[in-house]
Amino acid sequence: MKLTSLTLLLVFSSMLLFAQNPYSIKGAVVDTAATYKMVNTTITVLNQKDSTLVKYTRATPEGTFSFNNLKSGKFILMVTYPGYADYIEDFALDSAKSSKDFGNINVILKATLLEGVIIKGKVAAIKIKGDTTEFNAGSYAIQPNSKVEDLLKQLPGIQVDKDGKITAQGQTVNKVLVDGEEFFGDDPTLVTKNLRADMVDKVQLYDKKSDQATFTGIDDGEKNKTINIKLKEDKKNGYFGKVEGGIGTDKFYKGQAMFNAFKGKQKFSAYGITGNTGQTGLGWGDRDKYGGASSNMEFSDDGGMMFFSGGNDDFESWDGQYNGQGIPSAHSGGLHYENKWDSDKHAINSNYKIGSIGVEGTRENLTQNNLPGGLINSSSNQTFDNLMFRQKADVTYTIKLDSTSTLKLMVDGTLKNSKTREDNISASLRGDNTKQNTGMRSLSNDGDQQLFNASAFWTKKLKKKGRTLSVNVKQAVNENDTKGYLDSRSEFFNDQGVSDSILLVNQYKINNTSNSSFNTNMTYTEPLSKTLSLVLSYGLGINNSNSDRKSFNKGASGEYDILDRQFSNDFDLDQLSNQGGATFNFKKDKSTINFGTKVSTVSFRQFDAYTDKTFKRNFMNWNPQLSYQYRFSQQKSLYLSYYGNTSQPSIDQIQPVRVNTDPLNESIGNPNLKPSFRSSMNLYYNSYKVLSDQYIYVNGGYSFTTNPIINHTTTDSQGKNFYQSINLHDKSPYNYNFNFGANKKIKALDMSVGLNLRTNGNVNYTQVSDTVRTELNTSKSYSYSGGLNISKYKEKKYDFRISGGPSYNIITSSLQTRSNNKGWGFQGDASFNVYLPGKIQIGSDAEYQFTAKTQTFAQDLERFIWNASISKKFFKQENLRISLSGNDLLNQNVGFSRYANGNMVTQNSYTTIQRYFMCTLSWDFNKMGGSAPKK
Repeated sequence: MKLTSLTLLLVFSSMLLFAQNPYSIKGAVVDTAATYKMVNTTITVLNQKDSTLVKYTRATPEGTFSFNNLKSGKFILMVTYPGYADYIEDFALDSAKSSKDFGNINVILKATLLEGVIIKGKVAAIKIKGDTTEFNAGSYAIQPNSKVEDLLKQLPGIQVDKDGKITAQGQTVNKVLVDGEEFFGDDPTLVTKNLRADMVDKVQLYDKKSDQATFTGIDDGEKNKTINIKLKEDKKNGYFGKVEGGIGTDKFYKGQAMFNAFKGKQKFSAYGITGNTGQTGLGWGDRDKYGGASSNMEFSDDGGMMFFSGGNDDFESWDGQYNGQGIPSAHSGGLHYENKWDSDKHAINSNYKIGSIGVEGTRENLTQNNLPGGLINSSSNQTFDNLMFRQKADVTYTIKLDSTSTLKLMVDGTLKNSKTREDNISASLRGDNTKQNTGMRSLSNDGDQQLFNASAFWTKKLKKKGRTLSVNVKQAVNENDTKGYLDSRSEFFNDQGVSDSILLVNQYKINNTSNSSFNTNMTYTEPLSKTLSLVLSYGLGINNSNSDRKSFNKGASGEYDILDRQFSNDFDLDQLSNQGGATFNFKKDKSTINFGTKVSTVSFRQFDAYTDKTFKRNFMNWNPQLSYQYRFSQQKSLYLSYYGNTSQPSIDQIQPVRVNTDPLNESIGNPNLKPSFRSSMNLYYNSYKVLSDQYIYVNGGYSFTTNPIINHTTTDSQGKNFYQSINLHDKSPYNYNFNFGANKKIKALDMSVGLNLRTNGNVNYTQVSDTVRTELNTSKSYSYSGGLNISKYKEKKYDFRISGGPSYNIITSSLQTRSNNKGWGFQGDASFNVYLPGKIQIGSDAEYQFTAKTQTFAQDLERFIWNASISKKFFKQENLRISLSGNDLLNQNVGFSRYANGNMVTQNSYTTIQRYFMCTLSWDFNKMGGSAPKK
């Protein structure tokens, strides 16, 4: 009787439980391509809301499964089986649908997964996320103690030259970040040449947007090609570094030391570099920040005015960079500290760098000056000795004020002291080979420059989703004081080649320039619907510039005390701008569209202190924009854009003063210059196929300028050139570029093969006057090139890379249609390493460059640079290495280039670092690992 009662109770309880949970699902797991049952497949049911486990089971021997007694709600069904891709499907159970039959669920082997799906078992080597290409570092084999630079050389579409300059998808990479933060400012080589490759988890390649565009999610056209190095979590605690020193023949030497200590989100680094082998340690990325004179100014997308470097000549605008010309001697060092704390509420990033660089060398120039009535052929020989010392400090502090607002403060300052010395001998011949002029010139210049920048960027997310407010405030100050001497002798000859006059110039020059700019920009984002949002912006810009140029002639007392007003002027250029804009952002499914415009009013106030005259002008500027992005899949994307930008004339172009630092080539400002307008169109396409490991990229651009600022060059009967900027009203210069690249892994050969095609060109105009007439010269320059690259890496055995291809260059001038400057060229490079027993490594690399002769330049330019080394590693970690190396074994490293500028075509050659042999000892130390300490 007791047993019967207990049985009834259990039955009743089961019926009650089923009545409360009457929902169920069932299905079967199959593989239509397999000959075996999917027995023991794991089937899991999760809550959609928080992914918590509801139930799980395994498939029967027949591959079927079922779940009973489920509650109503929204769930996730997940099916997993070793070697197969996970199957995931959302489903819901309610009173209207109390059961669901999934039928046959067909699972797919990972090895045969369809293109475009990310394999979870083995992470794909490349992922494309919107405009970001992400490389999985674990998919590429590297040697012990390799650096980030060695890893980058293996990535498809990325090239690293011998100086560490990075080119990705045909474009120069301007920034290399570490975990999204700057590391020693804008010096990529300090990251790529010093951080260990085995610390890297991912390498991300993308176009870095402005802070404002990143926050609003709406493109403003400001982009920099950027690489972000994401470190492995277990490599963020400990210390590592490198010490290296080398002694070579012909007094060549190098030395460097770097120390890094990481503790979770804290990073401290210090480095020091010295040498005369071209390893400056200041980095090619610092060129813009340390640059000298500015020649153009544009309105940035934050409503402010910005300058980019141009310059008059090496005398005044040497930027402290080593570009391969001459023999360098450099010493530099720096400190870096960054940290995040209080749940990332606070973040700081700081850098300090100090360094000096000296460059000595010679340079030879051959120039053809095309004129309406003929041509002038000139040659010059220069000897230069330049020195620059600089210090730079910067700090960025970010604080999350609350869950919806953030404040970012940035401050940086730079001090520069420079000395430049140059001696120049030149001669010019008329088209009939009669002598026209000769010149001897000596220049010396000492300069002091101070730069200061400060900014504050505040962002606020308002209550409504997508509604934001941000304010950006920037202040910049640039002061440059230079003093120097000009001593020149120019001799002029008549049509028969007989001397008829001599011009002597002996002057002391003082040039003081200053620029102060203050820019603010406020942006408001309003979502109009689920797919459309509006961005409204207003910006105020104040820019005040002064240029005080004084030239003194030597008086009877022997002192330079006589002001030469012909080459002196004190000039102010003050500008006030107000900019407003409206931009729409449409985002639906795989498409994103941005379109809108900004309009600004600009007031110019020009004051000439020597004439006591004030000139006021007003302009209106437009900045239209349109961009479209389509994501075909996670592995494929397309991006198209158009941007219009107004460019204002700079104070160097406007100031009405003759600049005679080269008495045979003088310039004078034009206070009547008006703004020009530039339209730019760009295309980007990326595609990666997971299974075939094939990567394709296409990018291109086209731009043209209306009302452009061009040079008006006047050449007199003595061969002297006078340059002035003017506006051209009926012509639009343009330039274009196109890059195509494809990389594919040949699995049968375990080899990577790549193809690249490139073309670029430009059409520019120069108004040219001589003693005969004035004509508009059209200069055209086109370049076409292509190449193949093959690489293979066999771990601990060998690796090699070879690339190269032909090029065809065209340079024409409408003033001299008979001159033919078309010619073929070829460029290639190769390298290999062989890893022998006993931890011995043999390596070699070579670079070949050929430029064919033309009608103007009757000489082929050719060089073959061959380097080789042998090294021995010690200890289990292989972290101590001694190497013997030879640089430029054939002693052929003579630099050369050929280019067109206005109505002139120039070929130059210069001294550079040639053959030497060096013995180097290097030690890498490393104690990394573990996880960040818990608070």
